[in-house]
Amino acid sequence: MKIVIVLLLIAVLGALSGAGFRMLRRPAQGRERDPKAMARALALRVGLSVTLFLLVLLAWHFGWLQPHGIPIGKS
Repeated sequence: MKIVIVLLLIAVLGALSGAGFRMLRRPAQGRERDPKAMARALALRVGLSVTLFLLVLLAWHFGWLQPHGIPIGKS
């Protein structure tokens, strides 16, 4: 389960960097910039983030992930 979560986090970062790359890239000679490409990349990131959040909630509900918290009084 932890591997799936890490892979989804990497996919979220990849989609975010892809959107940033499309935003900063100059259009090719004689071509116009595709404004929908950045929007698709950001929509993919949002979808992956929601999926990751729901996956963590389900994993916690079924006991696949256990919260550990921070012990009080320990430094």
